[in-house]
Amino acid sequence: MEAAGFAPHDHAACVHQAISAAEDYCETHKLRFTPVRRRVLEILLEEHRALGAYEILERLKQEGHAAQPPVAYRCLDFLVRYGFAHRIERLNAFIACADPNEDHFPAFLICRVCDSVAETTPAPSRGLLGSAARDVGFQIEQTTVEAIGVCPDCREAGTPA
Repeated sequence: MEAAGFAPHDHAACVHQAISAAEDYCETHKLRFTPVRRRVLEILLEEHRALGAYEILERLKQEGHAAQPPVAYRCLDFLVRYGFAHRIERLNAFIACADPNEDHFPAFLICRVCDSVAETTPAPSRGLLGSAARDVGFQIEQTTVEAIGVCPDCREAGTPA
């Protein structure tokens, strides 16, 4: 899989697909995809970089939502719990899922210059981690991989490595 976020793509289609996937999943599973939850997902989808809860809260406030920190955190918890967003531990921030229709173990490529984030899907069960797990009879259920480097745009701009 190519790293979603760094590769050229139809961003409008990307946003539409993610919102549609969330709407369909919530309808099928009888979950409330409230207007604020939807807007938080849209905010995450607007850029391919991770956003902190307070950045999201500030955008909600600018748009006239009476938002307090628990509102943003509850929305983010919902989006992460159901696979529409991921938490980027290194940045203490969140990013929309690049492939919300698939159950997967994402890995994140984080640009140390511009903080853009691309999601990719490694196959931990086939690599060294999977081999080590099999050797001891361990079944991997979840992984978090975050790689730090320089994105193609920053490299082209001549950012020193």
